[in-house]
Amino acid sequence: MRKQIAAANWKMNLTLEQADALVTEISNHNRKLGENHVVVFAVPFPYLIWVSEKTSNMNQFHVAAQNCYTKKSGAYTGEVSAEMLNSIGIKWVVLGHSERREYFGETNQMLSEKLNLALEYHLTPIFCCGEPLPIREAGTQNQYVEQQLRESLFGLSAEQIQKIVIAYEPIWAIGTGKTATSAQAQEMHAHLRKILASKFGDKIADGISILYGGSVKASNAKEIFSQPDVDGGLVGGASLIATEFNTIIDSLK
Repeated sequence: MRKQIAAANWKMNLTLEQADALVTEISNHNRKLGENHVVVFAVPFPYLIWVSEKTSNMNQFHVAAQNCYTKKSGAYTGEVSAEMLNSIGIKWVVLGHSERREYFGETNQMLSEKLNLALEYHLTPIFCCGEPLPIREAGTQNQYVEQQLRESLFGLSAEQIQKIVIAYEPIWAIGTGKTATSAQAQEMHAHLRKILASKFGDKIADGISILYGGSVKASNAKEIFSQPDVDGGLVGGASLIATEFNTIIDSLK
């Protein structure tokens, strides 16, 4: 069975004191995770080592950086490299989040470079893709996400692609008041898997975890995660509330 993943994206939120209370409450929750279950905290750079140490005795809990740069090293003030993340024991990184694409102009080609470096330094990338509202309204979302995958992922080898997790973000359903149904999530996840199969074959495509990133919360997680091609969620606001994120973790297949 594919890995079922609850990934918390804290974005630029929480003081250290607030983060400590959140991780403590989540880690103390009475749960029994299956062998295929994974929990990931994607935290701001200053908290990476601290959260890693706090969760070090929890085998299925991992820590991710929210980004890394396109170069190994150099005069790039303010950036963080994949090599640096590897050197402090970080094993996961979120790449291509819709906010990075929209606010910081990250392109599919840039993300291809980041993916290659992340894999070179033994990081597991959570690669984000998804369409904005005008694309969804035009009905061209399938072509749009296919271009994202082709331009960023199709240069990878069969061995490399199996080390990647994909997160689908329907940007039009995040903070807009519009809601994507579980059927819409399943439809796009199946399409993503079909795109991967066209390049890497059915067997490899069937083994890749694809997360849903469209305003997952405690009240809808179980229904969304029950869809056959949905393998968990990349969770934003709800991951900042311990009771919400605990329920989301418990909703994994």
